[in-house]
Amino acid sequence: MVLHRAGKPLRMEHVPRPEPGLGQVLVRVRACGVCRTDLHVVDGELTRPKLPLVVGHQIVGEAGDGRRLGIPWLGWTCGECRYCRSGRENLCDRARFTGYDLDGGYAEWAVADERFCFSIPDGFGDLEAAPLLCAGLIGFRALRLCGDGERLGLYGFGAAAHIVAQVARWEGRRVFAVTREGDEQAQSFARSLGVEWAGAGAPPEELDAAIIFAPAGELVPAALRAVAKGGVVVCAGIHMSDIPAFAYELLWGERVLRSVANLTRRDGEEFLTVAPLVPVRTEVEAFPLGRANEALAKLRAGDVRGALVIVP
Repeated sequence: MVLHRAGKPLRMEHVPRPEPGLGQVLVRVRACGVCRTDLHVVDGELTRPKLPLVVGHQIVGEAGDGRRLGIPWLGWTCGECRYCRSGRENLCDRARFTGYDLDGGYAEWAVADERFCFSIPDGFGDLEAAPLLCAGLIGFRALRLCGDGERLGLYGFGAAAHIVAQVARWEGRRVFAVTREGDEQAQSFARSLGVEWAGAGAPPEELDAAIIFAPAGELVPAALRAVAKGGVVVCAGIHMSDIPAFAYELLWGERVLRSVANLTRRDGEEFLTVAPLVPVRTEVEAFPLGRANEALAKLRAGDVRGALVIVP
């Protein structure tokens, strides 16, 4: 499924099977998770994709030797810049991203730099593993940046939050989910995963940390208002609408506001070690490759319980 122009539907096309270059691996795609970042690319909110482009960066594939490999968003880094040399390859100025700079997984075949692929742990089917590769990885990085606070708020309860909630509960945290007004499906889903409170508006007590998954800038002052002094608010998306002006009082008291950018390979290795221990259970709805536009429309409408996965 190929994107030729932002704002236009993906088109089903027959293209040559990609040929792996030096250090690359060819995989037969078994599943590819549908991420809100895919939607930002398709809708033109991320403005510099290579075109034409195969989107998708939560890829579970099978290599020629039978290994199951996961291909994530981070597809290549230079290894030479000050960020790469200081363990911050997620900030590499020359980084290339799967499904943005590099063709991704809405296809039958994909190639990737083998150094940036992950082994898929046992116990996860192909469909169930796909959301771990971005929703899980980015959510896990965001959770680590929250520190050790006991009371965690999750703003937006989609693919990432339904994974992070399970990890946070396993760590002994109390989890609160903030959803859109009237979204009873998301609230019920959150409670089924052990979330202590789920609703719209302010949580019933102060939080120690909050992660914002929804791409809505107006949630930033709301989350700052909800966290206690010394609390942390982490913006976990790659794109967000503008943050409205807010009083300094919301930030004062040593509250911290920060973003998460991409992931490192270390994040992936740590999370894919933790996920089987929890064990994380992803809830997925599968769409055949030819219905990828339908899956994106469903995500755009917010009509998702858990995660969506494309199956070639």
